[in-house]
Amino acid sequence: MQATLNRGARALLGAAAIASFMIASAQAQQDPIKIGLLEDQTGEIAIFTLPKVRGTILAVEEINAAGGILGRQIELIDYDPQFDNAKFQEFARRLLQKDKVDVLFAGATSASREAVRPIANRFDALYFYTNQYEGGVCDANVIATGAVPEQQFSPLIPWMMERFGGRVYTIAADYNFGQISAEWTRVLVEEGGGEIVGEELIPLGVSQFGQTIQNMQKAKPDWIMALTVGASQDSFFEQAHAAKLGIPMASSIRIALGFEHKRFAPPALQNMYVTANWYEEIDREDANAFKARWRKRWPDETYINQMGHNAYAGIYLYKKLAETAGTTDKDAIRKVIASGDACIDAPEGRMCVDPKSQHLSHTITLLSVNEDHSIKTHEKWDKIEPYWLASVGCDLTVKDHNDQYTPSYLPEK
Repeated sequence: MQATLNRGARALLGAAAIASFMIASAQAQQDPIKIGLLEDQTGEIAIFTLPKVRGTILAVEEINAAGGILGRQIELIDYDPQFDNAKFQEFARRLLQKDKVDVLFAGATSASREAVRPIANRFDALYFYTNQYEGGVCDANVIATGAVPEQQFSPLIPWMMERFGGRVYTIAADYNFGQISAEWTRVLVEEGGGEIVGEELIPLGVSQFGQTIQNMQKAKPDWIMALTVGASQDSFFEQAHAAKLGIPMASSIRIALGFEHKRFAPPALQNMYVTANWYEEIDREDANAFKARWRKRWPDETYINQMGHNAYAGIYLYKKLAETAGTTDKDAIRKVIASGDACIDAPEGRMCVDPKSQHLSHTITLLSVNEDHSIKTHEKWDKIEPYWLASVGCDLTVKDHNDQYTPSYLPEK
């Protein structure tokens, strides 16, 4: 009799467990997928980062209108860190601990990324960093969707040296983006037989460049690598024009990211040369359709910059990864990436995730600014792979390095 009761009790408990599982599964299908967004909506770089917010919103609205991800709507939870890295950390903790977001999209500057990254690791959260940057992050929690030095500097610097000469002067923002990008410039210029005739690292917020311009006039470089950051440092270009500096410039962040050719009066940006994975002047059917949707949603946008495009594409990449995995679970998503078949068709073209570094391939265009600030295209490279990290030993399918490498700081063999 007792055994019969035990069997009956076990049957009831089993039925209850199945019912609870079914209810939980149904509830999970109904609950929204929470995306946490941290982008500067006010502060020093807001003019450049607001398109990231708008690109994210546009992608979320489109995806929700089409049925969401895995049949679930997206709930976007966003905070404004106000160009303050302490706020990036505070809000990242809030999003992951209190708001319980499924994935984090955060930061434009490398300093903000490095403020957020340890917190994402502490909570073992999936973190999308959607801006171009100085490269080198090898971290299993991070998917870096922007272009990196082997996609921007490696084609740009040899082209500039062949066209203008090997004497180069670098001006860069004095934090990790500028410091490491200046290092990449030194390495590639020297590999090409050129010479760095001057290098200045400028603190963020500096807006007076009279002495720097005099230094450049004295050094007489063939061209300048311009890697300054933010609205204050942008004043360099107008001051250089007023001083009739007249030296060609190159950059990985100008025009496509900062749209200076739209913000400054011609010809202040004449002879600026840039490599970019997206710029609004791209004239292709799918890119034009994307621009039309954007302009319908945001009719007063000054320029659909690279940040806006990358943010938009990043949301669609997350959708693709989650739907292929059948879940928002980070480890399942990383298995999809490790398969080597994680690709989307973005407005820039086809983008694929490299399994070893979790960075993306990009179509890269070399463009320049004419006297009237119109854009001229010179070269285009389809699907440049983010090969450098894997070549120096980063392989996230085998080991989580949780580090950032540079040409002078490489993984231990």
